[in-house]
Amino acid sequence: MDPRGVQLIAKQTMDYLRSVIRPGMKLTQVRSLCENKMLELGADSFWYWDIGAFVFSGDETAKSISGKEYITSDRQVMENDLITIDLSPQHNYIWGDYARTIILENGRVANGVEDIQNLEWREGLMMECLLHRELIDYVDDTTTFEALYRYMNAKILTYGFVNLDFLGNLGHSIEKNREDRIYIERGNLTKLSDVIYFTFEPHIARPNSVYGFKWENIYHFQSGKLMEL
Repeated sequence: MDPRGVQLIAKQTMDYLRSVIRPGMKLTQVRSLCENKMLELGADSFWYWDIGAFVFSGDETAKSISGKEYITSDRQVMENDLITIDLSPQHNYIWGDYARTIILENGRVANGVEDIQNLEWREGLMMECLLHRELIDYVDDTTTFEALYRYMNAKILTYGFVNLDFLGNLGHSIEKNREDRIYIERGNLTKLSDVIYFTFEPHIARPNSVYGFKWENIYHFQSGKLMEL
């Protein structure tokens, strides 16, 4: 299976979850549904600390912690809720990495950002979409990890949000060993085009809000142009 195939496992799993998630489900059940679906679709393991689905809801979505410390909450999905899910399938040491924020209102999953009634939630997801568009517009094959870090963190602040990541970074290279990752962080002068694949995964919130938003894709260069995997 190639990298596109493993990333497709994550995308299909997220689509599946959106079709089955319901109020009253426990987050432990949400995690199990995701992990079982990824294995069914062809994943053989999970590369991020053996966690296939990193799941938070409601006022826990602004938390940013390492997978070493993560324990899935036993809390339930609410009628009106915000759930962040980060998927980490692996097949033969090839990674997928894909995160989304799912919104439920009146017990139903919002199909599009424009359908979200809660203003803060709608604006948070609109900002995630904007940042990913800014990524495509800004990056070329000379852009370094640090340059992207500085540019995007400035944009996040300008638009009235904060970066929630506990290390302050915005993504990482895709590797075969977790320890080999390099990050979109201050001081990393490696060019983005020097790695085969990298993630962009801003975890953002309004200042002092309990609601965090995540949106993650894998990107790569094709004929000198940045493309989503």
